[in-house]
Amino acid sequence: MPTVDKSHTYKDIEYQLKKSNRKTTSIYIERDGTVSIIAPAPFNLEKIEQIIESKRSWIYRGLAEWEDLNRTRIHRDYVNGESFLYFGRNYRLQLVSEQDEPVTFQQGQFKLVQAEVQNAPEHFKAFYKAKLQKKLKNRIKQYQSKMKKQPSDIRVMELQNRWGSCSSKGVINFHWKCAMLPLSVLDYVIVHELAHLEHKNHSPSFWRAVEKVMPNYE
Repeated sequence: MPTVDKSHTYKDIEYQLKKSNRKTTSIYIERDGTVSIIAPAPFNLEKIEQIIESKRSWIYRGLAEWEDLNRTRIHRDYVNGESFLYFGRNYRLQLVSEQDEPVTFQQGQFKLVQAEVQNAPEHFKAFYKAKLQKKLKNRIKQYQSKMKKQPSDIRVMELQNRWGSCSSKGVINFHWKCAMLPLSVLDYVIVHELAHLEHKNHSPSFWRAVEKVMPNYE
């Protein structure tokens, strides 16, 4: 497992540098907004800074997407007109007196039973989990035939700072907040985790597997 060295700053980019036994260097935007770099130990800071410079636009774009997605962390009042992300777009909320489920999505807007406002965060979480599970089933089918291995199971859950993970038993997990991602980004997370079924680390072979299925993944 990678171990954290310390925080570094290159020009205007702050990042966490992590030691690893790997032979390649990877850059991630963690779910908490931290830029993490996993590199072989001992570190060659000059080489790492060259990589950061070459990936500067990608890092900026990743941080911008993180900021947009995490606007949902701001305290929200569950009132008429409040907006919520759903597969990359914002939709308004309407409070209703009754319906079959606490939270529904109809005609381009969320609807929440007014008597359930107190429990709205959990109801929205359950809604996102159910919709994401259904969406994943359909979208994963598009990529499974192009990958060498298939997942033993697909789960939606809380994953702390990661969008997705792949277990040693072939189970692919997705954070329930993936239901807020644009579909193009969700597809990347899917392909990324499917590639981990064959390649357990971020080796050149892993990235070739990703690129073969999604040439424009960067």
